[in-house]
Amino acid sequence: MVLTRLDQESYRQTYNQPLADRSLISCPHCDLMQRLPDLAPGASARCARCNLELWRRREDSLNRTLALAIGAALLYAVANSVPMLGLTVVGREAFTTVLGGAQHLWEDGRETVAALVLFTAIIAPALQIGFMLAIVLGARRQPVPRWVGFLLRHHRITHTWSMIEVMMLGVLVALIKIADYATVIPGLALFVLGALVFVLAGMQSSFDAREVWERIEWADARAAQAAADCNDG
Repeated sequence: MVLTRLDQESYRQTYNQPLADRSLISCPHCDLMQRLPDLAPGASARCARCNLELWRRREDSLNRTLALAIGAALLYAVANSVPMLGLTVVGREAFTTVLGGAQHLWEDGRETVAALVLFTAIIAPALQIGFMLAIVLGARRQPVPRWVGFLLRHHRITHTWSMIEVMMLGVLVALIKIADYATVIPGLALFVLGALVFVLAGMQSSFDAREVWERIEWADARAAQAAADCNDG
């Protein structure tokens, strides 16, 4: 049977409606439907079937995440504006920044590696920090703008591709290999990047995406009112 557009709209309005229960959640691992209990700050809820952590309630999530995101932005700005490494060979010194390292790789004919370093060590961390700042600041507004939800859906991608710690590991390995041939001078950016790795990890661990989603207005106002009535009841 083929449904006309009018029939499809009528079917959607009748059957395809969200459940008026904001505590209902599906386990992302085993798909078991269950309700989240009220949690104290710091407590977590786990799936009854596979024991996967479904949600951990962070204490003062937005304020802590905002503070860490601002700190990460400052560290990122410093790390990309001062030298990261210096080499001294036969009395000659040379210093380079993170962006300069990607540029040197490109000039040496390693375009693929240069593009990966540029994206994972510079672009992706900038997007990760920028998205987080925009999400947290937007979530503090009333009403919360719809674009916060868009950024929230794509923020995980920036987190996945941000690989400053991988670059740091590669730099340390390179330092060990060239230590016998040249004098290595660690720059300020090297230490700042190390601190940035921990600040980014703290920013992610303090962020509570569920709290932000609960602040975003529903596209269907009737469904939102039904959910509110269900929670009040």
